[in-house]
Amino acid sequence: MSGMQTQPYQDFAKNVLGFEFNDIQLLVTALTHRSYVNEHKKSVSEHNERLEFLGDAVLELVVTNHLYRNFNDAEGTLTSWRAALVRTESIGEAGIRLGYEPLVRMSRGEKQGGDRARQQILANAFEAVTGAIYLERGYDAAAEFINKYIISKLDGILETGSWRDAKSHLQEVSQRIDSQTPQYRVVEEVGPDHDKIFTLGVYVADKLMGIGSGPSKQVAQQQAAQAALDEYAKR
Repeated sequence: MSGMQTQPYQDFAKNVLGFEFNDIQLLVTALTHRSYVNEHKKSVSEHNERLEFLGDAVLELVVTNHLYRNFNDAEGTLTSWRAALVRTESIGEAGIRLGYEPLVRMSRGEKQGGDRARQQILANAFEAVTGAIYLERGYDAAAEFINKYIISKLDGILETGSWRDAKSHLQEVSQRIDSQTPQYRVVEEVGPDHDKIFTLGVYVADKLMGIGSGPSKQVAQQQAAQAALDEYAKR
């Protein structure tokens, strides 16, 4: 990419991340979705999945280190807190807060995708940017970034109890309020076997309470359960 094309990424690094990248291509790659490479094979060869792989590991380590050093709770509880911090919704929201969505390079088709697909792309990009920061500036800079945009949410998660497993929590709520056990049903399956997306609905007394989608039925169930909990919270 030319200097003019990379300038928005350098501006973002300086103004939002607080430093300039020596290798700005790292940040550009971190914000390049696989679909963009498929559309521009002649000019672009690298997408962000390798950086996402690295960033995911750094994110887990930083969050785990923080929880271990600051809390004496049991392993199972700490694991649940960590899962709540690093789940797609949390890091996708962090991507929105950062404002890097306009910089994410993706195909025309992906740009027209739904909110769930958009959130997944932003979550993956957040992990990839984390990986890029780690390579560019080291562990401490990556940890500072994660503390600012992810770990800072911990107090709110603990206060609301949103760290609890959504399916288990929904069962408690639905039995307490409606004396009913939630039932999950597949609404739709799309895509090839190796890249399938499942959409499930959760019903309480045959009333649809929430819908969720994901790459597995388990993920979709958790999404649906959380949507149902949000509905109960409105009552």
